[in-house]
Amino acid sequence: MVKVEDTFLIQNKCGLHARAATVLAQLALQFDAQITLYQDDKEAPGDSVLALLMLESSHGKQLRVCCEGPDAEPALTAIGELIAQKFHEDE
Repeated sequence: MVKVEDTFLIQNKCGLHARAATVLAQLALQFDAQITLYQDDKEAPGDSVLALLMLESSHGKQLRVCCEGPDAEPALTAIGELIAQKFHEDE
């Protein structure tokens, strides 16, 4: 089983708020992979908007993303790009 992980910096001003968490969860559902996000001592499945909100990821925080499964590598790449693109938000 393929397992990959990387750490990303939350760059958008509002952090991982409701709209950004929804976009991330919808993206996670497109892959055949178990996606888990970690911040400090908290963790959340990538497909759960509520769990993602509970991470309280704000601007400037580091978010570790772990992906496991057949689509692990493309999932990690897509999530990294989404975070780098500030969840497609106009600031």
